[in-house]
Amino acid sequence: MSARPPVVDTHVHIWEMPPIAPIGPSAPNFTSKPKAHGNAELQLADMDSNGVDKTVLVQTSFSTWDNEYVAASAIKYPDRFVSMGLVDPMNDNNAEQAVYWMDERKMQGFRFHPQYYSEVDILLRPENDAMFEAIEQREGIVQVHNRPEHAHQFDYVAGKYPGITWLIDHMMYPEPNMAPDWAAYKPVLALAKHDNVLMKISDIHNRSESDEHPFSDMHDVIKMAMDAFGIDNVMWGTGYPGYHRVEHGWLSLADELKLVREGFDWLTEEERDKYLGGNAMRVWDWS
Repeated sequence: MSARPPVVDTHVHIWEMPPIAPIGPSAPNFTSKPKAHGNAELQLADMDSNGVDKTVLVQTSFSTWDNEYVAASAIKYPDRFVSMGLVDPMNDNNAEQAVYWMDERKMQGFRFHPQYYSEVDILLRPENDAMFEAIEQREGIVQVHNRPEHAHQFDYVAGKYPGITWLIDHMMYPEPNMAPDWAAYKPVLALAKHDNVLMKISDIHNRSESDEHPFSDMHDVIKMAMDAFGIDNVMWGTGYPGYHRVEHGWLSLADELKLVREGFDWLTEEERDKYLGGNAMRVWDWS
């Protein structure tokens, strides 16, 4: 009898409060601050209660550019976590910062937020070329949090830096009001032409206009995305540790898993295993 394939959550934000770790904005228009910690141990307890084997930790936008807590958590629990950080796309010394976090603190890549910058296409800034080159030299991973109107930025960098693995966060936010032709979403689906681009199919319930499982008004676009990118290039992710999931408007971890295992009933068992963890085991280095 074969062992159960690993379940990997590719998108969880953890954080600590001062004095353990700093809290503060990392983008011009992001001012939200937490009132309580959402630490690694809270995430581990949630994982253990729900049969999740591994998690990709992603630095939050309210934890400053100091990635140390997330990096240290992955170093402390190497069999459960890997880490993704933030580097300031408007800092001309960000190549040096990226090198530090990857070489010295074992981070495997970074997240960028084009939608937080209305005045500049951050992924297109020539000042960021050295940073992306440094990440590419290390075969790093970059995840991008943006919307369909930013797809041109993603298209440019994915083509320019083929040695980077590029991840689309949260499907790049399709909305049911784009149906039935989903024309506004077609630039996102077109990114599948890049062999180095994968998609996180996540945050489904927040996009849906329904409050009820299985959020069926999102199923057509999920199927479109899975068909465009292929089942080998899509991954599952959630959001926050423990009780913070519901507090931040997300499903509980149990309900996130129920959505995939029961709601996405068109998937075969093999396809579900790839989506829930098999593909993530290939993308990140878990050694």
